[in-house]
Amino acid sequence: MRDTPWPAGYRIHPRADGPAPETVAAFRSLPVAAIGDAMGRSTGAYGLRRYHGRLDEVLCGPAVTVRVRPGDNLMLHKALTMVRPGDVLVVDGGGDLRQAIVGGLIRTTCVARQLGGLVLDAAVRDLAEWAEDGMPIFARGHTHRGPSKDGPGEINVPIACAGMAVLPGDLIVGDADGVIAVPAAEAAEVLQRTRAHLAREAEIRAANRSGSADPERFDAVLRAKGLPV
Repeated sequence: MRDTPWPAGYRIHPRADGPAPETVAAFRSLPVAAIGDAMGRSTGAYGLRRYHGRLDEVLCGPAVTVRVRPGDNLMLHKALTMVRPGDVLVVDGGGDLRQAIVGGLIRTTCVARQLGGLVLDAAVRDLAEWAEDGMPIFARGHTHRGPSKDGPGEINVPIACAGMAVLPGDLIVGDADGVIAVPAAEAAEVLQRTRAHLAREAEIRAANRSGSADPERFDAVLRAKGLPV
């Protein structure tokens, strides 16, 4: 507990522990689409683009959250001194695309600190460097214009990133389909639900492949809506 209040617009809280390491590792092999299905199909980020090179590169790790003033990355630099290997920086930059808040120099720091990746509701620059393997990044867009470093900003606070609520320590998973946040307290349960969902999908896929899919699966829905099928 601080003896004095933070200046207006500034807060820096300690890093939050995420799910157990074995749970994080298990999520690395699960598709984001299946995780989203297991969570009700109505959660996760939207409007972000993948800027790293390999389509099969997976982003997966506990969130270190950052809220910045649009176009400013002072607190992002501070957050990079607090992360642990495997953490994912999730940044609420207000969706602003006028100034990039990360570029090639920050990428070098991220690689050195073995960051798990970045998710930005903001812009990125130095695309050729981010396109190299080894540092997954999703962002709202890109521009050549660089950031200011004046603040204010907050670290490890609840944020909204691209329509996705994120708490410090939440598990962030990203793949070719997009990015999703799994609440840390629910990660073990969501893991089991996702595995069960994938098992059901495997049965449906086998039926589709063999041509033996049951038409009643959809006819029942149509009849319930009053269609004479």
